[in-house]
Amino acid sequence: MRELLGGCLQAVGILIAGVTGLCMLILIAGIHSWRSFIDTIGAGMLYAGIPFLIGIGLFMAGRSMVRSDRNDWDRWS
Repeated sequence: MRELLGGCLQAVGILIAGVTGLCMLILIAGIHSWRSFIDTIGAGMLYAGIPFLIGIGLFMAGRSMVRSDRNDWDRWS
């Protein structure tokens, strides 16, 4: 059961991190001047950086759950 939940967490984490990464790429592609670059990076880190870190955290939590479940099965076999 932990392996299934861990896999779901990994999938959701990858989707969140991927979508926010693509949004950040679109923001960066729309830069026209150096001043807008600084503003865009600041806004991007605020609006896209936090969900990106949450997505990475979910992925890491899911991976740790999958690995701990596999270790439990190795111990009992």
